[in-house]
Amino acid sequence: MQWLEVSAEPLPGKLDELCLALEKEGIAGLVIEDGEDFISFLENNKMYWDYVDEELFADRSSGSLVKFYLRDDKEGTVAYERIRKRCSSMAAGMSYRIIKDEDWSTNWMKYYRPIMVGKKLLIVPAWEDVPHAPDRLVLRLNPGLIFGTGSHPTTAMCLEELEDYAPFSSRLLDLGCGSGILSIAALILGAGSALGLDIDPKAPETAMANASYNNISGKSFIARSGDILSDKELREKLAREKYDLITANIVADVIIGLAPDVPRWLAPQGIFICSGIIEERQAEVEAAIKRANMKIINHKSREEWHCYTAAIK
Repeated sequence: MQWLEVSAEPLPGKLDELCLALEKEGIAGLVIEDGEDFISFLENNKMYWDYVDEELFADRSSGSLVKFYLRDDKEGTVAYERIRKRCSSMAAGMSYRIIKDEDWSTNWMKYYRPIMVGKKLLIVPAWEDVPHAPDRLVLRLNPGLIFGTGSHPTTAMCLEELEDYAPFSSRLLDLGCGSGILSIAALILGAGSALGLDIDPKAPETAMANASYNNISGKSFIARSGDILSDKELREKLAREKYDLITANIVADVIIGLAPDVPRWLAPQGIFICSGIIEERQAEVEAAIKRANMKIINHKSREEWHCYTAAIK
């Protein structure tokens, strides 16, 4: 079945009136996109990202928009024309596009295919067959709605760095673990154990599910939710544990905020890998790493994203 996705742009001050008119027409399940709410959300949560796609920003910040759905048939077309005329005094414009009836929760899967990363890893979606690649270590993954598939430059650069250090690491700390991809990759590459932390309460379940798709028997992997910046007790616990390898594929502000604690969490000769840093913020991150008495031993950049590998001086 196909549907008419109808978009109506309310005139100033007419949003509530437009929604009421649509409800009287029997329209249920209105989707209201408020540009001011979107901008406010970005402003109030700056610490969690440095970059917002320009097309997304233009689309979501340009004003309010009301969306609803009608069947793509004669009855739906007649209803659309009736609603358009009735609401002409409340909407600056109304239009529709035809969309297919799809399973929206899994539609993204068709865009995710096996990818080779670095010299050793082959990342394969959990629902796909493993292609023949005898010289590659397979990492199976179902990221769902959690960040981390291996295709983004920030994740790919971290994975490449892990090839050099994971085989010699007994304990890994993965800050902002997301889908668990870095933790699981480290274990596959030879690390002994991994602890993944993420501020998103859904991340641990996703990460542990992804671990179950992979052959990491005999390895210890724990994922949990926590705010590393605000939880002092958690930071002190990590300082007592000590880790050979710490990864932080997050954003510049979070990396800068946790940098002073990283040397306390690292074991002697430990390695810190951080990424998720956009072009305009790399100098700040470099300065934060150096202020924390660490030296940068490698710096990668790709598509205006940066990744640093550092060690205690």
